[in-house]
Amino acid sequence: QVQLVESGGGLVQAGGSLRLSCAASGSVSSIETMAWYRQAPGKQRELVASLTSGGGSPDYADSVKGRFTISRDNAKKSVYLQMNSLKPEDTAVYYCNADLRTSWYATRRNFWGQGTQVTVTV
Repeated sequence: QVQLVESGGGLVQAGGSLRLSCAASGSVSSIETMAWYRQAPGKQRELVASLTSGGGSPDYADSVKGRFTISRDNAKKSVYLQMNSLKPEDTAVYYCNADLRTSWYATRRNFWGQGTQVTVTV
């Protein structure tokens, strides 16, 4: 069984910072793309940031460029999201997502974490 476990959400005032963490556990052979998504009440889930294992440039949603930074530690099977200059519109449940293989011969599969709430107050 594979699990993605997020941590680091919480309540913060506008202009503040939070750092989200996500670690993959279980039968994980290799992780390709790791990403963060978010879903605000009444809205569709959207991609916030993604990063491949090959060390390429990360992708960011326009709304977070210059404020959020995604990084990963392949040895720890983890991905992080440093969120600075937070705004009330960043309030959402943030989900970790990963494309990974459970063994070298397995088909690549997509997994989601359970989500962590981020609330930004004015």
